[in-house]
Amino acid sequence: MHTLSKAVLGGSLLLCSSLASASPLQWQNNSLTYLVGTDFQVDPKTQQTVTFEHVSGWNFGDLFFFVDSIHYNGGRNARGDNSSWYGELSPRFSLGKLSGQEISFGPVKDVLLAATWEFGRGDLHNYLLGPGFDLAVPGFDFVQLNTYYRRADTPDGGRGVWQVTPAWAWTQPLGKSDLLIDGFIDWVVDNDSRSGYHANFKFNPQVKYDLGKALDWSPKQLYVGVEYDYWKNKYGIKDSSAFKTDQSATNLIVKLHF
Repeated sequence: MHTLSKAVLGGSLLLCSSLASASPLQWQNNSLTYLVGTDFQVDPKTQQTVTFEHVSGWNFGDLFFFVDSIHYNGGRNARGDNSSWYGELSPRFSLGKLSGQEISFGPVKDVLLAATWEFGRGDLHNYLLGPGFDLAVPGFDFVQLNTYYRRADTPDGGRGVWQVTPAWAWTQPLGKSDLLIDGFIDWVVDNDSRSGYHANFKFNPQVKYDLGKALDWSPKQLYVGVEYDYWKNKYGIKDSSAFKTDQSATNLIVKLHF
């Protein structure tokens, strides 16, 4: 395992331990999402996914975690599986919170050390580490920009690549309820020639209507909408006429927060 891999995984495990014991929780939100969509590439065309998400704020920074349970409608992937799973654990350590000093300049509200551990079926492990920024953008609920040095834990010892990941949320009143537009971009900006991993670009916005608020039930708890999933060179596999990997897929979604 690479030194970066050990650092990210070790830090993540240490963080999980601290979350369970000493670190005071400031806020948290959990959700379950059901997605069904078509026009996926590399994997079977039609898929259903159930996603658990957790996001929380702590006295040291914040934490994002999710796991996808993916089911192929009558198809199988290249490994012969009719289902798969994938998850990410992403702690960020706030320099402002840890120092007790406000760190802000221009549109930057805080500077953080961002880490991500990507894991999934088939012994998938990727490790990411780099600077993150919380940004103040008028009209948005939040805007984040994380930049990572990304490395896969693979036997061939491929070199690392760089990734840029902005994330955002924007709420707009609509009738008696609200429209929430949120999402992220994962942009791997260079190639790992040793492993054949190509630069790739994933754009993943969701447009959701606050159905709970519209039904006078409870705001910010039940959403319905659509997700668009564009991925150029999916999984870092170069798109070609012989094997199409550029993906443009749409999901219908129902999301319940608790």
